[in-house]
Amino acid sequence: MRIKYKRVLLKISGEALAGPKGFGIDEDTVNEISRNIKKIVDLGCKVSIVVGGGNIWRGRSSNDMDRTRADHMGMLATAINSLGLCSGLEAQGVETRVQTAIEMRQVAEPYIRGKAARHLDKGRVVIFGCGTGNPFMSTDTAAALRAVEMEVDAILLAKKVDAVYDSDPNINPNAKRYTNLSFSDILTKNLGVMDSTAASLCRDNKMPILVFGLNDPENIVRAVKGDKIGTLVNYEGK
Repeated sequence: MRIKYKRVLLKISGEALAGPKGFGIDEDTVNEISRNIKKIVDLGCKVSIVVGGGNIWRGRSSNDMDRTRADHMGMLATAINSLGLCSGLEAQGVETRVQTAIEMRQVAEPYIRGKAARHLDKGRVVIFGCGTGNPFMSTDTAAALRAVEMEVDAILLAKKVDAVYDSDPNINPNAKRYTNLSFSDILTKNLGVMDSTAASLCRDNKMPILVFGLNDPENIVRAVKGDKIGTLVNYEGK
């Protein structure tokens, strides 16, 4: 079967791993996501992943804590999620490696670009934990950075909503759904797809982003196959 994207970075929010529980890691949800990641691996797609940590901790939500300390805690939350997703993928028979931007050699490899690229070339899934390793940088920025470094075809941005809208569709039933957008649209209209640092990095490197809903994990397969789902963000907006 022909696939549109042969090398991708999948960005999964931490909230997605919480499933209906709303907090922590829901094993049934992780297993369902893992089954669909296995499907795209079996189709020949090279897969790298960045996972958020919002199901455990959000550093920017803290009012009193030092921001740098709070962000370091958020990085550790992404490491927990990375290990949980790694376990789910290995249960499906998918060879997986976790690399972290903060060294924790007892549980994961340190991030080394060349080693990560070799893992991908050998058909292994690579999960990048701890964001960029720097405070004040979101996991969206980490996803954009790793996508450029791994020279992927596109970022698959799996979110709670099924596409990009001009306002929150859960609040505004008349919210406008976008099929295609440019990076300039994202930045000037403040659409909240990802933070401005991540969007600018993708724009400068002409890295396309497909935004789609993870309410149906099979959308991961549809995205790689090139089915018409979600919103495609690229340099031209076409």
